[in-house]
Amino acid sequence: MTLDVLEDLPRRCRGCVFWELDPVAAEQACDGGDTGFEKELWVSTALLEWGACGRVAYEGEAPAGFVLYAPPAYVPRAAAFPSAPVSADAVLLTTAHVVPEYAGTGMGRELLQSAAKDLARRGIKAIEVFGDQRGEEHACVAPADFLRSVGFKTVRPDPHYPRLRLELRTALSWRAEVDRALDQLLATAGSVIGAQSRGSYEQVRRY
Repeated sequence: MTLDVLEDLPRRCRGCVFWELDPVAAEQACDGGDTGFEKELWVSTALLEWGACGRVAYEGEAPAGFVLYAPPAYVPRAAAFPSAPVSADAVLLTTAHVVPEYAGTGMGRELLQSAAKDLARRGIKAIEVFGDQRGEEHACVAPADFLRSVGFKTVRPDPHYPRLRLELRTALSWRAEVDRALDQLLATAGSVIGAQSRGSYEQVRRY
């Protein structure tokens, strides 16, 4: 993982510190114009102290989406949500973003599966996330309906921001089912289809 990958994120995401700072510090950083520095500092600290904190998906050379995650101790904003706190055995998914032209292609599900695989290898039991229940456009909080559609279950309801949880055993079982189906497809359709089908997943890489 290198900080260079931050340059591949959408401009508004590179300087967004909604999750990385508490509300007061975030406002001060915005007023001072230091949000880009604060984002880099957060990524550097998480990487050095905990490990990789996200995944980026590429289509060719173009970034198509990304996810960010970290233990709740690294996410000051989490304490401000009414459905907090995050469970002690879980990592908090803070951001899940897909570039608009790739919306509806399964990229969001693919990114979450990649994150689940990474975290399971590191001994993490679950991913938790605060979802937006209101159906409003909010760049920093993922829609609750989308999260439920990819396997998250509500563990603490809230009319605005419920907390949801994905058990990693469930997530990896889903991935295994997809792989088995793909293997069956390859057996009947040949390796060319297989190369095309697997391409985008292989380009999801850690950062």
